[in-house]
Amino acid sequence: QVQLVESGGGSVQAGGSLRLSCAASGRTSGSYAMGWFRQVPGKEREFVARIIWGDGRTHYAGSVKGRFTISGDNAKKTVYLQMNNVKPEDTAVYYCAVQSIGSNYWGQGTQVTVSS
Repeated sequence: QVQLVESGGGSVQAGGSLRLSCAASGRTSGSYAMGWFRQVPGKEREFVARIIWGDGRTHYAGSVKGRFTISGDNAKKTVYLQMNNVKPEDTAVYYCAVQSIGSNYWGQGTQVTVSS
């Protein structure tokens, strides 16, 4: 099993910044990527960003590209999401995820609220 602990959520005004952190532990040896998803009530969970450990490539959802930056440390199985110029529509519960061959693992989620 893999355990994930997220931190850094909170409330921020539009245009501000926030940084989310996530640390994975347990059986992480088979993981090939870590990333972030988000979900608002009544909607499906959506992809935000991820980093591929093998070559460091990053992927972003179009809605956050240019504003959010994902980074991480493969050795520590830690990933960060720097959120800049946040917008009210970024309000959601943000979930950290570990992608392994055959399985995905999720954190408990951290709330991000952006006020206008």
